[in-house]
Amino acid sequence: MMVVVSYDVSTKNKSGQKRLRKVAEACQNFGIRAQYSVFECIVEPGQWEFLKNELLSIYNPEEDNLRFYYLGSNWKNRLENFGVSKNLKADDPFII
Repeated sequence: MMVVVSYDVSTKNKSGQKRLRKVAEACQNFGIRAQYSVFECIVEPGQWEFLKNELLSIYNPEEDNLRFYYLGSNWKNRLENFGVSKNLKADDPFII
């Protein structure tokens, strides 16, 4: 299934900068960066639960925001891309 993860992590202090780095690193293990704070992740349900729990353990709910968009298995019909792109597709192979 495809899950789009977007985040906004406060970087007003060192702990926020560290959280931002950790969120990005966690997402990089499961997907591709579509935009600066947006990742497209094609995951199995077990992988998604692992990633979601990891992200929820990193972020600070009083300062940060996480959003998860569930596009399911039929995501190719729900995704359009226009403009500048890195020519990466979520289902392209990538090395972790």
